[in-house]
Amino acid sequence: MSDTASLPDNARLSTLLVHGGGLRSQHLETSEAIYMTSGYVYASAEEAESAFKNDGSRYVYSRYANPTIGMFEERLRMLEGAEACRATASGMAAVFAALACFLKAGDRVVASRALFGSCLYILNTILPGYGVKTELVDGRDLDAWRQALSKPAKAVFCETPSNPTLELVDLRAVAQLAHDAGALLIVDNVFATPLLQKPLALGADVVVYSATKHIDGQGRSLGGAILGSKKFIGEQLSPFLRHTGPALSPFNAWLLLKGLETLPLRVAQHVRNAGEVAAFLDRHAKVERTYYPGLESHPQYRLARQQMSGSGNLVTFTVAGGKEGAFKFQNALRIIKLSNNLGDAKSLITHPATTTHQRLTDVEKQTLGIDPGLVRLSVGLEDAADLIGDLEHALGKV
Repeated sequence: MSDTASLPDNARLSTLLVHGGGLRSQHLETSEAIYMTSGYVYASAEEAESAFKNDGSRYVYSRYANPTIGMFEERLRMLEGAEACRATASGMAAVFAALACFLKAGDRVVASRALFGSCLYILNTILPGYGVKTELVDGRDLDAWRQALSKPAKAVFCETPSNPTLELVDLRAVAQLAHDAGALLIVDNVFATPLLQKPLALGADVVVYSATKHIDGQGRSLGGAILGSKKFIGEQLSPFLRHTGPALSPFNAWLLLKGLETLPLRVAQHVRNAGEVAAFLDRHAKVERTYYPGLESHPQYRLARQQMSGSGNLVTFTVAGGKEGAFKFQNALRIIKLSNNLGDAKSLITHPATTTHQRLTDVEKQTLGIDPGLVRLSVGLEDAADLIGDLEHALGKV
């Protein structure tokens, strides 16, 4: 029995995130069931033959589809406003599958250069090894996009806000340039979450998430998701996932499904806390520069106001004293934990130059603005005053 079918047509977002996509068994359970099974049985050989026609009417194997995973996919699809959604085992599996499912040797990809380290590895190492040409541009510069997309391309990839310096890409403008060049625009929307930015409404074709981050929100589960049109998901992505196997665990899907229930409450508090923390850091004498889209000092503040409904919970800043200062500061923190994850209920901090972007050359780090004193803070759900007190204490050790 489907929960969604009983919902009124005008059900609002918070209601959809509690009930959307629900599928009750014959036992009529309150909480969604975890279907921890790899396979399914058939009443007859004829039924098995029919199931393997793969028309979607029957579960065949959990690598292809599973009821719990299906509930998560449907709920996230409703939140994003997409035609279709497929889940993956991790965010990086989502990024790679979204590109690899339709690219072939000789194709060309244009991407913003401010990306997570593993995304850069896919673009700079894996795809060229398959004969795919890649070109990186300054995502903030529309002229750079115009020049790169004056030639045909198959895909355009960006993350906005970017990791770690929170650069923004003008999605509406880049979508038009991508489409004029014959490319699909794929957006990694993980920092903004599906609540604070709607790339599909701004012209993007595909959206990817690391559901490990805000969607889970409590550091428990890996997961990823890809959203787009029924045509892209059905004809390009689903066969790729079926045959390569980056399947999400049903248990992890259940955790992510439950995470969606509280996502609006958590993200709203994340944003409130981050705004207070960013304002504190922006005026502190031992912070050389603060990056946060909600600050008027952010060079793309106006763009952030135009395409985002909130500024997110990531605050990046440069501590005085370079690497030594950044390390002294991190080591003096008492509440905020050192971790490369983000979007967690706990506030987490990392030093990109020596963690997430360690493998970049010094020139590449400099180009991306990843200087030795830069730290990335994922602001959690603690009391903002306690977080500010922790930051003030730690900065006092620099």
